[in-house]
Amino acid sequence: MEVTNKYVAIKAQVDGAPEESDFEFKTELISLTVKPGSKDIIIKNLYVSIDPYQVNRMKTLSDSQKTSEFAVGIKPGEVIDAYGVGKVVASGNQEFEKGDYVVGLISWGEYSISKGVILSKLDPMGLPLSYHVGLLGLSGLTAYAGLFEICKPKKGEKVFVSAASGSVGNLVGQYAKLFGCYVVGCAGSPKKVKLLKEKLGFDEAFNYKEETDLNLALQRYFPEGIDIYFDNVGAGMLEAAILNMNLKGRVAVCGVISEYTDTGKRAAPDMLNIIYKRISIQGFLAGDYMSLFPEFASMTIDHVRTGKMHVLEDVSIGLETVPSAFVGLFHGYNVGKRIVQVSED
Repeated sequence: MEVTNKYVAIKAQVDGAPEESDFEFKTELISLTVKPGSKDIIIKNLYVSIDPYQVNRMKTLSDSQKTSEFAVGIKPGEVIDAYGVGKVVASGNQEFEKGDYVVGLISWGEYSISKGVILSKLDPMGLPLSYHVGLLGLSGLTAYAGLFEICKPKKGEKVFVSAASGSVGNLVGQYAKLFGCYVVGCAGSPKKVKLLKEKLGFDEAFNYKEETDLNLALQRYFPEGIDIYFDNVGAGMLEAAILNMNLKGRVAVCGVISEYTDTGKRAAPDMLNIIYKRISIQGFLAGDYMSLFPEFASMTIDHVRTGKMHVLEDVSIGLETVPSAFVGLFHGYNVGKRIVQVSED
């Protein structure tokens, strides 16, 4: 049986801020049966992750394209792979059977054809499937690994999180509070600031768009200095955080969204501060810490089931919403993890 598979592609390389007009919908005929001897896995896509790093894959050239299998360049017209959850329609791979839920690398399309690489069977464990895209997916692992493995917090330490209402930042803040830290986050609207303080339990939060001097803002919220900075933004936010770091402060860098689409924005942190305060700055990818997944998942599920952690999701319905969902990331439209539900189970 053949079906028409609709998928999202770029029309040309995207070297600036992405716009919805940069994308197009293409179709291809695919078979929902597997040929004898083939190890293909045919997947009906249910939920796909929408992540800002994908814009670096769409550029004509980016150093990120050379360093990670998750970040290889995307050519115009081709299928865009992405993290997500789906259901097996047919399989020639003995590790996967028809009807299995799977999580891993699928695509911004209605169906995916996988060789089983970066793909695992999924036990939903009674939780919504979407949770396994964000909270229990790479966003959650990024937050957990960056805070606990790289920054190694101590109870009572002072933690600053940028883009704190985003897919990673909101989880970092919640983990840090549950661990016993003082946590301040920044976000881009009064509504998001209110959410951080009243729902997620941040000690303080501020709207960075209302601050004329980020250095003075951080002095106000951290009169005794910052021990840990979890950076999702880069540029001036990183510079201001460095100026306010304590001795042996730690910075985990998982994203620099302010720099992805503006070549004029580049962080220039005070190197004397870094040297004399012995500040550690480490960039990382979630894939570096897959070995932590069992302990991360166990802790996170426990926190969610006991009501200690809140899940922030921004879900749009239908493959047609992928371009607008993606472009919206660069305008701060999302609250929590941005996900597209491609189809119903």
